[in-house]
Amino acid sequence: MIKRIAFFAYGVVCYAIFFGTFLYAIGFIGGFGVPRTLDGERSGPLPAAVAIDAGLLALFALQHSIMARDWFKEAWTRIVPKPLERSTYVLFSSAALILLFWQWRPLGGVIWSVENDTARIALRALFAFGWALLLLSTFLINHFDLFGLRQVWLFLTGKPYTSLRFATPGPYKVVRHPLYVGWLFAFWMTPVMSSAHLLFAALATGYILVAIQFEERDLVRHHGEYADYRKRVPMLVPFTKRS
Repeated sequence: MIKRIAFFAYGVVCYAIFFGTFLYAIGFIGGFGVPRTLDGERSGPLPAAVAIDAGLLALFALQHSIMARDWFKEAWTRIVPKPLERSTYVLFSSAALILLFWQWRPLGGVIWSVENDTARIALRALFAFGWALLLLSTFLINHFDLFGLRQVWLFLTGKPYTSLRFATPGPYKVVRHPLYVGWLFAFWMTPVMSSAHLLFAALATGYILVAIQFEERDLVRHHGEYADYRKRVPMLVPFTKRS
């Protein structure tokens, strides 16, 4: 019983770290309410700052993708107990983001600045919409399984883990990846686009487009019906042909 409680406590701590990181990310990308944000004046050589920022994003991308692959999980769960695999993935993802927040180098410069008050409010509303869609999308496909709490809860209560059924609730009927659509709104909907923000948004968008390819291969492997779903529903842009 002590082991079960310890596993559950570990999962809760990992989730709490994730949620704090998630909230910080809103301010970091949006440029408000946190000590360090994407924007600011450059304090060192531009090439070095760009290299550091790109490296931080690459580190997150590699961690986020490699640890999600089946071949890695099979090897990893020889070290980490299976009920803790997802929580540990969430913990490592949070650590990669915290490192990015801490070491990010502003680049100075402004690509665009929207001065019209109505347009600024609209962009902020779309920014908020992106975060809301992102969070809603996780709950529609089981938020607690996605972030490891369901796994440690089942272990605590002595129940076997069962994989989730494939389903397409709500926005999943319109696009295959509403969660990523939410991220894109969060990245790009800003009244002031600094050089650093543009670098972040462009590289993160490129990562999303690549990550989707790997993710969908796994989904086809695990859920046979996903292949038909992929033919019927566009990837990111609603009401378009399959993308």
